[in-house]
Amino acid sequence: MHRAEQDIRKRLAVVRLPAMPEVLLQLIERCQNEEPDLADLASLIAKDPGMAAAILGIANSSAYRRSGRDIGIERSLHAMGADMVRTLVISESVYRIFNRFSPSGQTDLRSFWKHSMAAALSAREIAARIAYPHAEEAYLAGLLHDIGRLGLLAVSPREYALNFRAPDDAKLCWIEQRTLQITHCEAGAWLIERWQLDSFLADSVLYHHEPVARLNNAHALIRIILLAHLLADPGTDEAALAEAGALCGLGAGQLKDIRRQADEQTGEFAEQLGIDMSGADDPPVPVETAPVPAAERTQERLSEEIRNMVLASNAGRAFSKQQDESALLETIIRSARILFGFEDATILMRNRPGTALAGTVAGEQRQRLAEFSIVLAGGGAIADAARESQVAFIRREGELLGVGEEQLLNILGTECLVGLPLVVGGRALGVMVGGVASDQVAGLQQRERFLLAFGSQAGNALQAAMSGRADISSQVAAISEEYREASRQVAHEVNNPLSIIKNYLSILDGKLRKKEPVVSELSILNEEIDRVGQIISGLGEIQPAVRDGVTEVGRVVREIVRLFQDTEFVPPSVTIITRIQDPHAAIEGSPDILKQILVNLMKNAVEALPDGGEIEIIEDGQVNRDGRLYLDLSVRDNGPGITPEVLANLFSPVHSTKGGEHRGIGLSIVHGLVSKLHGMIMCRSGKKGTTFQILLPIPGQTVRAPGSLSQVMDTL
Repeated sequence: MHRAEQDIRKRLAVVRLPAMPEVLLQLIERCQNEEPDLADLASLIAKDPGMAAAILGIANSSAYRRSGRDIGIERSLHAMGADMVRTLVISESVYRIFNRFSPSGQTDLRSFWKHSMAAALSAREIAARIAYPHAEEAYLAGLLHDIGRLGLLAVSPREYALNFRAPDDAKLCWIEQRTLQITHCEAGAWLIERWQLDSFLADSVLYHHEPVARLNNAHALIRIILLAHLLADPGTDEAALAEAGALCGLGAGQLKDIRRQADEQTGEFAEQLGIDMSGADDPPVPVETAPVPAAERTQERLSEEIRNMVLASNAGRAFSKQQDESALLETIIRSARILFGFEDATILMRNRPGTALAGTVAGEQRQRLAEFSIVLAGGGAIADAARESQVAFIRREGELLGVGEEQLLNILGTECLVGLPLVVGGRALGVMVGGVASDQVAGLQQRERFLLAFGSQAGNALQAAMSGRADISSQVAAISEEYREASRQVAHEVNNPLSIIKNYLSILDGKLRKKEPVVSELSILNEEIDRVGQIISGLGEIQPAVRDGVTEVGRVVREIVRLFQDTEFVPPSVTIITRIQDPHAAIEGSPDILKQILVNLMKNAVEALPDGGEIEIIEDGQVNRDGRLYLDLSVRDNGPGITPEVLANLFSPVHSTKGGEHRGIGLSIVHGLVSKLHGMIMCRSGKKGTTFQILLPIPGQTVRAPGSLSQVMDTL
């Protein structure tokens, strides 16, 4: 391959093909919708060779891993997704607007567009008439048959500007071969071959200027595009047209109808898009080039900054929509490939200690990247990019590279690397590493400000995602801790009725041997078994709901005393005394909760009297607290009292000296149960013993505080 041709191909690989501004304007309008209609976008993109080529090129790249014969534009848009389509459209539009200073920006594209549209429409109609099964493929082949001309204009604007407006015939191919060592047919076919389509589309582009006689036995798509190209050129003589028509089995009358329909539709499309076709086919006028004044250079720099802001801001909006970190990494990589022409890319994130950059499994999903790392203190261009927050450009040739850089060149399969720091607040969270051809480096160096702006947007999005992940982790940890604590409480509480059941089974066994009545004992066993079930079912809720109802306190106290005495929980050296002022005094709430409260307090009191003593359960009547009536219920013992250190944290879960896995949480459970009953609990302790005072709300009883507004109103 000639060196000049090789150079052209390298530049074609990264070129941005110009698009019609009228098409771009309508695409921007449609992309303003949060969820643009992809079918509508596809219909519009199918009217512009440059945008169609950009969409097909990206959708058929390794980033999307597509395959199959279906190469339609709408399918490509669905593969990319609305956000990526929006990014591409805005990128191409902004590039077009701010590229007006280049010679290619001054080239009139209208005649080229008209010819491409007429060829596309003709190809679809020819396919229909000869029953070719892939009509949309034929349309795309016609639309893109001269895409090589756009490519050559973009890579060699000065040399190719006049040839771009020259008649599209075999003579043009001869001139291109002499001046550039590559024809537009070869350039277009080479661009399309890179998409790796399962189609003869590239061949149809390559052979559309071949002599008719050479294509007698060629594939149908090749013959269709040759004929469509000739129909789209009004200068084609009738003999050549008839010869090409014979290739597809179409006569002169049919060809005339196809050309007329294509011309009418092209005119309608131009009107719909607002393209003024007057003078579009006039001969080209040479453009004089002159030195760019300083004021225009300043304006150009300003335009560059505005372009960077617009593109980076749009990328940031796309990033903010991602729901998780993995999707965000994928979106960042795909956006970078669109905006900077990266052949492939990956992201290395700073590890938790901040000492190294570690690989992420994103992009091509290579598992080995998950084990890849670069130590920041070890030096090297990638590490420098992270430490200094600067873009690094790394070439395979001519530089002494570190092992990490050489590995990345091999993993990405590329000639050069671009290390783009993802910076937040002056610190790089990581580095995106993109693979590029050597010819791309100079252009990317000129766009370094945009690279940094993009890296900042990506870094901020990753920081937000990681912060959200940290918040979720904290919430999960908090919930897990709550459930662990709930489990400990359940285990603690279940132990009480299980101990009662165990002791009552012993009593039951003795009575059955003596053939004594056991109705009472069976009733208690049923109640305690039910209580076990209720406690366990409460584990499903961190804060189980309290059952409504009214509980008679005296009855619950009598049941608890009986349980402790009958089951020998209370040794003979301990005396239980009850003092109930009102046997029918009631409180709001479930009797099961009150029973749990008293069982825990009684067990603590018994354990506080290893050498014997007295336990009193006292109902002291009603108490007014803040305008509401409470029942005063106390459990007292005359033990040695509680030390000040323990008393200070009495109702918090602690590890006591009692032993056992769940010891030390009983009083925290009591406090929680009293709170569920909307009550209060206090403890007084000294050398003469300990008293737990519980205030529980009386149902339907409220009083007004002295001097309240209600009392004042009552006196009027």
